[in-house]
Amino acid sequence: MEKLITSGFFAGQDLNCAETVLYAANEKFGWNLPHEALVMSAGFGGGVGGQELLCGALSGGVMVIGRLFVRNRGHESDLNKTIIREYFALFEKEMGSTLCAPLKKVHRTEAEGCRNVILASARALDTIVQNHRTELA
Repeated sequence: MEKLITSGFFAGQDLNCAETVLYAANEKFGWNLPHEALVMSAGFGGGVGGQELLCGALSGGVMVIGRLFVRNRGHESDLNKTIIREYFALFEKEMGSTLCAPLKKVHRTEAEGCRNVILASARALDTIVQNHRTELA
């Protein structure tokens, strides 16, 4: 996913962090999710509705992990929780937080917005997929 985002595939589309991550996964994995499914990520931008809580790029990644690793429902096994914890740990190790407000303070720029945060989420997701490819749904 990092390569797709780095290539500028979503430049100029005015997507928030959560949308960018989900749209990138949709493209990378060929899911062909309908627009109605993709827009469900819209409310997670800005740290959930602009509240600067959980990072939107992480929220988008949680949706991606669900799509990749859950067959029927989240409670069917602990795999989903385990992978999400690993994803958060990878992201936080690189970025220093999982919360939007401190991430914006350190990593957001006027010119690129939260691009570096989105790329960190994509890198963490790429690592998760690589580490758990035998467990994909």
